[in-house]
Amino acid sequence: MKSRSLLIAASGLFLSLTALASGNHAGGHDDAAIGKPGVAAKVTRTVVVDMKDDMRFHSSIFSVKQGETIRFVAKNSGQVKHEMVLGTAKDLKDHYELMKRNPEMEHADANMVTVAPGKSGEIIWQFTRAGKVDFACLQPGHYDAGMKGLVTVAGDKTSAKGDGRADRKH
Repeated sequence: MKSRSLLIAASGLFLSLTALASGNHAGGHDDAAIGKPGVAAKVTRTVVVDMKDDMRFHSSIFSVKQGETIRFVAKNSGQVKHEMVLGTAKDLKDHYELMKRNPEMEHADANMVTVAPGKSGEIIWQFTRAGKVDFACLQPGHYDAGMKGLVTVAGDKTSAKGDGRADRKH
């Protein structure tokens, strides 16, 4: 009886680790560098980003103000799955390498949305720091094809000093 319970527990542990390795994804991003999840009641404007199979975001450069909460509506007009992921250039590159190894990875982070063909999804994000915030589609092949964008966050005079992120090239 004892060995059977141990076998069941070990099997359960193995299956849960296998599920994690096969593609559930959460956390690990430098959210503080790009802002924080926004509150729907505080949205100041909505921005529509159309994702197409030419591997481009149609509307890929935006300007926002520090502290502003934006609702991004990511619309997939293509025939393949696309996603919009906000992040630092390093986080996006690192995550893309992970996606190439695990193409069916599912996302549950507030800074990203995966959208099936013909559907829409949204990200509500508050931009808390002045500088640049990148975004990209991290589906295998899409990032390399150039499916990237940029949000420029304009700060007030006191918060923009010394940040250095505004000078970073995209």
